[in-house]
Amino acid sequence: MFDGNPLVAAPPEEVPLSKAPLVRVIAQVRFPTILSIGERSFVAAFQEKIRVEYPVLQPEQTHGFVITPQGLESTSPSMVWRFIDKTEQWRVSLTSEFLSLETTNYSSRTDFLKRFNELLMAADSHIKPQILDRLGLRYIARLTDEALEQITAFVRPEISGLLGSQVASYAEQAINDSLFTLPDSREQLYARWGRLPVNVTIDPTAIEPIAKPSWILDLDMFTMPFLEKKAFEVDPIIDDASRFAERLYTFFRWVVTRDFLRHFGGKV
Repeated sequence: MFDGNPLVAAPPEEVPLSKAPLVRVIAQVRFPTILSIGERSFVAAFQEKIRVEYPVLQPEQTHGFVITPQGLESTSPSMVWRFIDKTEQWRVSLTSEFLSLETTNYSSRTDFLKRFNELLMAADSHIKPQILDRLGLRYIARLTDEALEQITAFVRPEISGLLGSQVASYAEQAINDSLFTLPDSREQLYARWGRLPVNVTIDPTAIEPIAKPSWILDLDMFTMPFLEKKAFEVDPIIDDASRFAERLYTFFRWVVTRDFLRHFGGKV
């Protein structure tokens, strides 16, 4: 078990997991609204740049709602361009305010950041956002079956909480969350973990409900609003994303035990 302060300590040596329980990884950049992204003709060059890797286009129109004195009113529909790879395990989403990459088949940090870098370069060339409003990186792991039964052996006591107590067998759902501000930075880490019952989710966009109980670990690191306008520059964004990945991995290693690492194929 990693016993340093996970918010400030140097990252531990990585232990590859051949059966890692990651179910989704998401990286996202947000920028000031670019209305032209709603137009097919404007997005076409961006699609062509990434089409070999993400050949399937699935445009979606989303509707939002606002509460007014007259009640709930719908907002104008907005376009989300979805670009999906042949395996349907990688998806790019582009809207007038953000670009994201997500996968359900994460193999390595190097591969993920390489793909994210390629997307940012395509956006820089063809979408041309000028300002970065926010960068975020999120890792979601899920334990089921035997791993769920061993949760108190797989995570530190501070994390297992009441699941390590005499009331655990009665707990259908037990979710905890914490928000940390990292020292000397405009960055935060949001950690959420706990047990979910059958067919329940706490985030339909990222954590699919499944037909069995599970335990999730959801780690999300992101920038707070910048004090000054920050230019949209690919290399610094990737440097920050790499640093975020290291910090999230450090927090993950603080959460889990050596038994967890061994169970999921780590050589420790």
